[in-house]
Amino acid sequence: MTFITCLLLGFVVASLGSITPSFLNMTVVKFSLKSGRKSAYFLIGGYATVLFFQANIGAYFSSILMENSEYITLIQKVGTGILILLSINFFRLHFTSDKQEKKVEIEKSKAYVHGIVMSSLNMIAIPFYFTTISFLIGLEFFEYSLQNSLYFSIGSTLGSFFLYAVYATVASKIEHKLTYIATKMDFIIGCLTGVVGIGNLIYLLLK
Repeated sequence: MTFITCLLLGFVVASLGSITPSFLNMTVVKFSLKSGRKSAYFLIGGYATVLFFQANIGAYFSSILMENSEYITLIQKVGTGILILLSINFFRLHFTSDKQEKKVEIEKSKAYVHGIVMSSLNMIAIPFYFTTISFLIGLEFFEYSLQNSLYFSIGSTLGSFFLYAVYATVASKIEHKLTYIATKMDFIIGCLTGVVGIGNLIYLLLK
């Protein structure tokens, strides 16, 4: 029963985190549009490999945070700085990227490695997981242990893979719509991360 509960929690949390616009799921869209679904699936495989470890690290950090609440403010400050830097980077990508992208076939092995690199650079994943898991621990829905963390990580990996695969599949079916969305996505993500980052900054200043 514990296995199923942790698996479902991981699946739901990862699905909710993956469904929102981010540079990872929009990269899946771009890969699917430029190189086809097969390459996109290998890219997603790279994401999933790193995500498994990120979820485990997030779960471990959450157990520490629940016992040492004095670290929370420091982590909020670091997270706010990261969000603002990400926002600036996405705006830079939007205004400097070439809008005339050609369809190029990318080798599956390179797509997988690319997925590993991009997922490793995703600075939001670990904070997202330890924040979410800390919330679940506070509600007594989740009790940290190495075994439960493993089950949760498996569920989160499956959930993210499923959502990213949906993006890859949808991209190939409505290419003309998603091509336009993809060209604007860096700007949209920049706005989202900027708003959250500034909101956190204001909260910390008024705290």
